[in-house]
Amino acid sequence: MSLSLAEYPAAAEAAPTAPISVLDGRMLIARLERLPITRPVFWARGVVGMATFFDGYTTLAIAYAMPVLAKTWGLTPTSTAAIISAGYVGQLFGAVFFGWLAERIGRLPVLIATIAIFAAMSCACIFAWDAQSLIIFRFLQGIGTGGEVPVASAYVSELSGAKKRGRFFLLYELLFLVGLVFAGMIGYALVPTVGWKAMFVVGVVPVALIAPLTFFLFESPRWLIGRGRLAAADKVISRFENSARRAGASLEEPRPAEITVKVDAPAGAWREIFGSFYGPRTYLLWVLWFGAYLVNNGLVTWLPTLYRTKFDMPVDQEIAYGFIMTGCAAVASLVCALTIDRVGRKRWYAAALLVAAIPLAALAVLGATSAKMVFVLATLSYSAIQTVTFSLYLYSGELYPTRLRSVGAGLGSAWLRLGSFAGPWVIGFAVASGGIAPVFAVFSGIAVATGLVCVRWAPETTGRVLEELSP
Repeated sequence: MSLSLAEYPAAAEAAPTAPISVLDGRMLIARLERLPITRPVFWARGVVGMATFFDGYTTLAIAYAMPVLAKTWGLTPTSTAAIISAGYVGQLFGAVFFGWLAERIGRLPVLIATIAIFAAMSCACIFAWDAQSLIIFRFLQGIGTGGEVPVASAYVSELSGAKKRGRFFLLYELLFLVGLVFAGMIGYALVPTVGWKAMFVVGVVPVALIAPLTFFLFESPRWLIGRGRLAAADKVISRFENSARRAGASLEEPRPAEITVKVDAPAGAWREIFGSFYGPRTYLLWVLWFGAYLVNNGLVTWLPTLYRTKFDMPVDQEIAYGFIMTGCAAVASLVCALTIDRVGRKRWYAAALLVAAIPLAALAVLGATSAKMVFVLATLSYSAIQTVTFSLYLYSGELYPTRLRSVGAGLGSAWLRLGSFAGPWVIGFAVASGGIAPVFAVFSGIAVATGLVCVRWAPETTGRVLEELSP
């Protein structure tokens, strides 16, 4: 059942004194929106955040293992690109399939399944014996990591209210970047002495997260409402309310807003994602995902190899450079998380992309003649674009309704994987045709084009209830 915005005044006039049931979809959303961050929600964000932390770690682990692995196995540039790209191809399939599945069976069981997959495949990578076996294991690992992130992002965004949704969500998403930094720490500390397998041994840890996910967490109340399970949603929201009262919070009376809340509706159809209302949002997100990740993941996976092959840098120093770069990006992203609710999504994204193009263009013009020049300018660009890439799940969740949120984010992040997959090949072709300077020129042009698309077509979502943004 649902009411459009146009139908609310007529309904109110026909029955001005009719009470709204506590199990009415709008009332449940109003009760959820008025709540502070409660202990159960904080716990849920933390547990899912740890899974996302290891997803970030797994994504970058191969970049720190590859310099040693390439030398040990005598890999060609083509084999190296295939190993790096295999994980992104798997992530593409995982994001689309598990995003679709989460709309039908719920967020929580899909999260458990995806975490189990990428933990098991991290274990399998330890025992890879050649490039072909590692490509297969990386592909399967990617299916798990690709499925976990969009579903986790939908789950966390559905727990938060409108007023501070950006900060609440991005402090969770920041754990993905901390995972990237942690990968650098492990790579710096262990790879030069223990070897490349150390990166994958650490990646097995997420299996320990399956137990708390199974026994302590709860299904998304917004997903339950959308599937018509109002009593179950009421139970979850009542748990939040009781926790807030025990913590001493004074809860105001819920005020149902004039929004469309679809109850007991089927999971969103594929055609709706490409329809007249959500279609333009879908194509916008695809451009943002593809452009931002092509540049950023291209840089972060290529630079260690560039330092080694072009500047003959020792392994420990190249890993240290990568660690510092991801650390700077994490700091920039923390600033973004704390301020994006005031600045606004559209303004932040456009500025970050266009500013990031400047140091990349400088490297193209100056010729990237020294390791320090590459490190400083690439770090500035990477840090700026990283504030976009790490927050796009927030934006995706705001541009789709609950019935489409997980699959919409999954489809969008599929373009993340395509961009990440394309990055190593773009680099390979550019280097083969004219050295390293053209790579930075191409990356700069992509950043500018993506930023201009954002300026022209991105809607502002800050401070608005999810059901208002996406009926």
